[in-house]
Amino acid sequence: MNMLISPEAAAWFKRELSLQNGAYVRLFPRYSSGGGLHPGFSLGIATEPPGRPAVQFEQGSLIFYMEEQDLWYMEGYSLSIVYSEAEDDIEYKYESVPVAGGVKE
Repeated sequence: MNMLISPEAAAWFKRELSLQNGAYVRLFPRYSSGGGLHPGFSLGIATEPPGRPAVQFEQGSLIFYMEEQDLWYMEGYSLSIVYSEAEDDIEYKYESVPVAGGVKE
């Protein structure tokens, strides 16, 4: 699983969550009525230090990560978080990742 956060999205997190340099942002699946990759779940955020990080990405002096137990949500996908100026909000973009050793056409 790859994770990419645009500099503009990192600046949004910093501003909206009043984060200092070096702060951690945890991304995790949570129950929701909306939809993300899986019905009934969406991607949540928390500002807490990692316990058992499996993936992390630093951008804008913030450290974004996902814990080992949360990786099931992203299985087969990479994640990009970008800033939408029109909405003054962030967007999660999921991209399917080809399975290694898969069938070739």
